[in-house]
Formats: sequence, C-alpha cells, structure tokens
Amino acid sequence: MKILVCISHVPDTTSKINFTNDNKEFDTNGVQFVINPNDEFGLTRAMWFKEKQQASVEVVTVGGPEVEPTLRKALAIGADSAIRVDMPATDSYSVAQQLAAVVKDGGYDLVIAGRESIDYNGGMVPGMVAAMTDTSFVNTCISLEIDGNKATAVREIDGGKETVSTTLPLVIGGQKGLVEESDLRIPNMRGIMMARKKPLNVKAAVDSNSETATQSFEKPAPKGEVTLVDADNLDKLIDLLHNEAKAI
Repeated sequence: MKILVCISHVPDTTSKINFTNDNKEFDTNGVQFVINPNDEFGLTRAMWFKEKQQASVEVVTVGGPEVEPTLRKALAIGADSAIRVDMPATDSYSVAQQLAAVVKDGGYDLVIAGRESIDYNGGMVPGMVAAMTDTSFVNTCISLEIDGNKATAVREIDGGKETVSTTLPLVIGGQKGLVEESDLRIPNMRGIMMARKKPLNVKAAVDSNSETATQSFEKPAPKGEVTLVDADNLDKLIDLLHNEAKAI
C-alpha cells in the first residue's frame, strides 16, 4: 500500500502572533512552526500501516524552503520520503490543485490529510483534493482500518459517529481519534540522523489559480478586566452577576 500524508506547516499555538504591512501580512519573525496537529495524527496512523502492513509512506507540503524543517521532522518520525511543491501556500484552492497533481502522478492508494489546519481553519483542502482526483472521501475521520483493497472508516457526525466502508483509493480528512495524543511520536536521535539521508524532492508547481485573497487580519478583542470577589461576600457576587454581567 502506498500512502501520501499531506502536511501543513503551521505556527505553534504558543507563538505570539503579529501582522505587518498594515495588517495585510502575517509576521513570521520569532514564530515557531510545527506539523499541523490534525496532520500529525494522520502521519502517526500512516506509521502504523507501515509497521503492520508494510506500507510505504510519503509526505508532501506546499511552500518555500522555510517548510523543509517540518518535512524533515516528518521524515524523522518515520516517513520514507518527502515532497515539497515549490509555491507559496496562498489559498486552499491553489494548494489543493498542487496536491491533486502530486496524487495523480504518484498512484497512491491512500491519501491522509488533516481535517483542517490550525492557522486558517479552512477545512477545504482534503475534500477538494478528493474531488479533483475523483477519489472517495471521508471527512472528520476518527478511525481507519485497511484490509486488502477495502477500507472501513469511522467519522464524527452531529450527535454521534458513522461507520462507512469503501474501496481504495481513498482520501481522508483525519483528526484526533485516528490515534490518541499519547500515540504521537517524538523523533529520536536515530530518526533525526536517518532523516538527513532520506529523499526530499522539490517539485515545480503546476499551473493553478487562487480563488481567494486576504484583505486584512485582525486580532481578537482583548479580554476585559477581571473583578475579584471575596469568597465570603456572596451578596456582592450576586449583585455583580445581576446588575453588571446581566447573567442572572
């Protein structure tokens, strides 16, 4: 089985976010980037298929040279090879076009992408890749088993879960549940050293077009001041909740 895992290069959630150029561009200075968490769940599941079913695992992302440390981390975790499509990741549609071209050229049985990235939270790329490659698609996937050419997946739906079956090839939008956080792998020294020797191929971008453009960014409003009430002053707490917070 040949697996492709789509990786997003995203800011660590602990990073302080700022914008430049009149709030039109994201300021990357001092920002630590990581593998998108939803993608990391998918990569870990792919490692399971590699170890249990002798699958080959390739990772791909769209971006400039700055994304290569993230790809190297995926290689250190255990992926066999990596692809970087040499194009800025400007919007979901153009990224999906680039990934679809990789999928069509690679002959993959299974494409694992995260349900969404934690930076823009668009949640569109996996479904568009499936549509562009005319491939079966399961979103919000929390469990996946492969038996020969048959796939059985469980996905989250409103108010519950749904079990579906299909045949390969397949694209999934994965999330926590494919594996648990305790299953995620930290690269060890041997993996880091081996990653240096694994192939990281840079591919020229295919012709694509962006359907959206960022007009401006805006930070959330700052939190209001906190009023502390003495634990013994219940009357004041009730008064504040009733007259100021309008909560009761």
